[in-house]
Amino acid sequence: MVYKYAAKLGEENSAVAAGRSLSISTKQSVEICRFLRKKKLQRAKNMLNDVIAHKIAVPYIRYYGDVGHKKGKIAAGRYPEKASKEILKILESVEANAQLKGLSTGDLFIEHICAHLASRPWHYGRQRRRKTKRTHIEVIVTEKKNKKQEKKIEEKKPEVKEETTEKQNIVSKKPEISKAIEEKKQVVEEKEEVKEQPTEKKEEKKETKVKKND
Repeated sequence: MVYKYAAKLGEENSAVAAGRSLSISTKQSVEICRFLRKKKLQRAKNMLNDVIAHKIAVPYIRYYGDVGHKKGKIAAGRYPEKASKEILKILESVEANAQLKGLSTGDLFIEHICAHLASRPWHYGRQRRRKTKRTHIEVIVTEKKNKKQEKKIEEKKPEVKEETTEKQNIVSKKPEISKAIEEKKQVVEEKEEVKEQPTEKKEEKKETKVKKND
């Protein structure tokens, strides 16, 4: 029998995992799934480990009847250890499936996670009119690259081009500077030649005057 997920599956950049008929509370699973949905996979695993260690409480928003307040910025909350351990196993399973597909585990986000009510048979042995608690859990993760890192890479590329263009401009300016220096030298030499010409004329005039006197 093929298991059908409640959400659409992406073929290329996603991975899936599911746990069927797990012996955990459906109400607790619903609250945990809401707590982890749209989170980064690594962060979600750390959060579940903290819940198991009683460091972080899972906020109860839907099934909060007779649930006491906990520390932090939450109202009603609890530490569902058994359900957290089972869901943590499913997260590790979906991470392994993503690695087999060649996805980057550091860029995985929990796109879809939900809990469904499973079959509830009677307990074995004496019948005390109480049924077992069973739940289906399904998880879909997708690979999403960080947009900030992509922007930084795009910003760095034009900077390298600008540096190369600046170097080219400096190299192109060097022959222009040398040409200007040569032109200035030519102008100075021409001026010196112009100054020397009148002195020669004066000497010629003096020589003519001396001849006349003779």
